[in-house]
Amino acid sequence: MQQMPPPRFPRIAPEDYSEEQKKTAAAIVSGPRGEVRGPFITLMRSPGLAHVVQQVGVYLRFKCPLDRRLAEMATLMAARHWTQQYEWQSHHTHAMKAGLSPAIADAIAEGRRPAGMAKDEETLYDLLTEGLQNKCVCDATYARARAEFGEQGVVELLAVAGYYAMLALILNVARPALPPGKEPMLPWFPY
Repeated sequence: MQQMPPPRFPRIAPEDYSEEQKKTAAAIVSGPRGEVRGPFITLMRSPGLAHVVQQVGVYLRFKCPLDRRLAEMATLMAARHWTQQYEWQSHHTHAMKAGLSPAIADAIAEGRRPAGMAKDEETLYDLLTEGLQNKCVCDATYARARAEFGEQGVVELLAVAGYYAMLALILNVARPALPPGKEPMLPWFPY
């Protein structure tokens, strides 16, 4: 595995926060995350943005009616698409707890189509693979996804992938350190 490069945005000490950063940090800490971590360390440089981004994340992670197994699979697909190690590290654990098969996660990590997916997982995989690669989906893929998940489900799955794509880009530029004792889990694709 390739080593992680040094972080570009160190954690801001809470005593150095501006008033707006203090309010945003308080909102994050009082919510289900419980602390300022991951992409929010970088996002604290724009506290107004950090505040609304964390609200979207709270909905998608903790309030959205999607099956958590599918939401976490969508997150892993976005993390793999962007080769985002921190995101993968965190959400792989969530995906396993939500019941996603380790074999499916392994195949996604390796950049290959998983074998043995359930029908809903296969529909999700096709929707997001096509969407992430082609930046749109064909009518047949959309029709299958709509039949499987309904309009709300399709919108929410696309939002999960889009939200984690945004965080992946921020994290890839910020280069945060992985949690202590953790090594990158995603293989680096050759360029």
